[in-house]
Amino acid sequence: MTSAMLKALAHPLRRRITKVLTQREFARAADIAADLDEAANSVSFHLRVLADAGLIVEAPERARDRRDRVWTRVPGAYSLGTPEHPVEDEMLGSVLMRTVIDDHHELVRRVAAWAPEYVAGRAPDVHAYLVQRTVRLTEAEFEAMMTKVEDVMRAAVDAHDQGDPDGRVWEIDTVAADNTI
Repeated sequence: MTSAMLKALAHPLRRRITKVLTQREFARAADIAADLDEAANSVSFHLRVLADAGLIVEAPERARDRRDRVWTRVPGAYSLGTPEHPVEDEMLGSVLMRTVIDDHHELVRRVAAWAPEYVAGRAPDVHAYLVQRTVRLTEAEFEAMMTKVEDVMRAAVDAHDQGDPDGRVWEIDTVAADNTI
């Protein structure tokens, strides 16, 4: 991730905007502003920052005319950095990691609030999936497994019919840690 990407995603409203774009796939500033209950001019400013960082792009084929600006996310998952490709700004990377972890905690809280109703049979529709599994693998085996997981998710997204009215947006957090942490 570049410093511009880190700076863009460090702002909470910009992360919320990227989530709306994931949910809608394509959206105008006014649509996003309405979804988030934010001022349209503020959303427009943050959309430009996200675009300048290379996280979103315009979709002119979706525009009504030349003045109409429709946005979409750049596909793929984000990676903060690795030893082979370290983060450009370590302090900013740490800030963003903390916010991503906070977002993850919020997702886990929402699943925890829903789960008792589901396991008791009072909420029949699946809205979350929580599994915990402990495995013994080498680092190379673990990395290969995670690559396969990402490949499976990418294939599912590619195979999805965007026009299916039963389609929902699923937030997926995969958490893994070895026994040294």
